[in-house]
Amino acid sequence: MTGALPLTRSATLPPAGPFVYDTPYTLDMPEGRPAPVLFASPHSGSDYPENMQAALRVPLIDVRRTEDAFVEELFGEAPALGAILMAARYGRSVADLNRDPRELDASMFSDGLPRASGLPTARVDAGLGCLPRVGARGEAIYARRLTREEGEERLSCVHDAYHDRLGQELALLRETHGAVLLIDCHSMPSVQPGRRQLADIVLGDRFGSSCDPRLTGRVERAFRTHGLSVARNAPYAGGYTTRRYGRPKRQVHALQIEINRGLYMDEHKICRLERFAEIRAIITDVTAEILEIAALVTRP
Repeated sequence: MTGALPLTRSATLPPAGPFVYDTPYTLDMPEGRPAPVLFASPHSGSDYPENMQAALRVPLIDVRRTEDAFVEELFGEAPALGAILMAARYGRSVADLNRDPRELDASMFSDGLPRASGLPTARVDAGLGCLPRVGARGEAIYARRLTREEGEERLSCVHDAYHDRLGQELALLRETHGAVLLIDCHSMPSVQPGRRQLADIVLGDRFGSSCDPRLTGRVERAFRTHGLSVARNAPYAGGYTTRRYGRPKRQVHALQIEINRGLYMDEHKICRLERFAEIRAIITDVTAEILEIAALVTRP
């Protein structure tokens, strides 16, 4: 990881050459047969390709503040408890793994879109598509437009590769157990415009369409038992991941968990607070309860 880049860079920078991407995720497997639960952290990655860093016009720290920093650590005991833990390697500004890959902004590219895009969405208009255009402060992060080749590299090597493996693991768990529970792990800014106070935890099950509401209720009670406030589906009801995989009638349940960053980290400096270990212990206890809850939806 390199240090912060200068605030502004020349808009005439030439496009960088191709970048060789590493496997865009880590996959921690438990010993023995995994339980029917997979914990995924799509926004906690902190690696940034060299060609992306060379194109930035803002300090790297501004891009890093969009990460769900340390979330994979909060759920780090999942493999020891018997579940699979999958975490993104690259920052969400490289490619947002919780966005539809068709959510693309044509204005970002110098020679056309890398793929066919869907209808314009409010997220794309705000610069928050699958390949984000803005950083934490809402300003443009690039000093030049990307090439179609750069965009396709990120989509195929990062977004596609991550979801291909996630889909494979979920299919194997469902085949083995008869049902599977995907926990999509996120964190959320502690302060948001127009909201006086956010809950400690927000559970998103797309209003009952991605996960059996009874399972969501059990997870909510698990968090409340530890003294944390919990909201459902507001302001986050679940994104691309819960929408793509959550099929309760087919015994695939997907639940998004958002953790208030103010509980465990300094959001400006991107560092852990003293309370981090306490929150991690709570998350570990809830993780253990989620594994017990998941046993209720699997066949003997």
